Amino acid sequence: MSLINLLRKENKKLLFTTPSHSQKFFIFNKFRQFYKYDISETDAHNPQEALKKAEKRASIIYKTKYTHFLTNGSTSGIIAAVLSCVKLGEKVLIRKNAHQSHENAVKLAGAIPVYYDLPVSKEWGVPQKTTPDLINVKGVKAVIVTSPSYEGITSDIKLLKDVCEKNNAYLIVDEAHGALYPFCEKLPESAVNIADFTIQSLHKTAGGLNPTALLHVNCNLSASDALAMINTTSPSYPLLASIEANINYLNSVKGRKKINQIIEQIEEIKSSVKNVEFGGDDITKILIKHKNLTGYALSEKLFKEFNIEDEKTNETSTMLLCGIGTSENKLRKLKQALCRL
Repeated sequence: MSLINLLRKENKKLLFTTPSHSQKFFIFNKFRQFYKYDISETDAHNPQEALKKAEKRASIIYKTKYTHFLTNGSTSGIIAAVLSCVKLGEKVLIRKNAHQSHENAVKLAGAIPVYYDLPVSKEWGVPQKTTPDLINVKGVKAVIVTSPSYEGITSDIKLLKDVCEKNNAYLIVDEAHGALYPFCEKLPESAVNIADFTIQSLHKTAGGLNPTALLHVNCNLSASDALAMINTTSPSYPLLASIEANINYLNSVKGRKKINQIIEQIEEIKSSVKNVEFGGDDITKILIKHKNLTGYALSEKLFKEFNIEDEKTNETSTMLLCGIGTSENKLRKLKQALCRL
């Protein structure tokens, strides 16, 4: 039985167990359905077995050795990946100014962080891709690479994996913003079948609830013990079931069609809007700049005059994030706003 069906099934047992709301006492009524599905590891439900099966089905969909469901964001996936492959005193290569979870993971492992830097594009004001000449892999146990970046800049993961393999280093890819990649050929290639560990945030672009995410393992190591050390023993099964439903949707004909429709709409914007310049490698991250406006001025103008809030801005450019929930109406209004700049 899937996690989704397990939560839908009516339980006829009288449970004198946690959670104490017993799926019937709704302190916050707007979350009524969430309370109904909030169960624990009782014999009446036995959700652990359903979770194992759901994760196994996910690994088949992604063609990985293991795929783990995460309810503490990509942060927990990064930490678990580092704990799984790095020992006390070993070195881990991480980028300066990367997400704080990278350095925190290294510290928690008792390892030594070694830093590399990325050049910043003068044209766009964003960090460029990670290339082999920018990283010194010798003597390190693992390398953490962010691809795509916030702004949709992607690195050649196959090339980086080759470099890591030659130096007996594990490659961990923070693909938090690339959860749609495995389901659309128009998007950059995902790292899930290349890197040793790949972490994706479902809530960033794939329509998942905060803070659902995935940890994909594509090597002979297991992340189960590491996850057990950092995860709660009282997981949220409604959130876990939402991950299962999320993956099923992305992998469905309907889900893949939806992704393609969004991309086609963005392509139409890029081909018809002439007064802004578009950049980046990932079309779902609409990276724009205007010749008469700084990135910050552009961001402020969009917000104040058109009620549009961007995801990330710098002195030169602004990035508007799109995902599975980006509607045709929202993109139409964005197009109208860009044409009026």
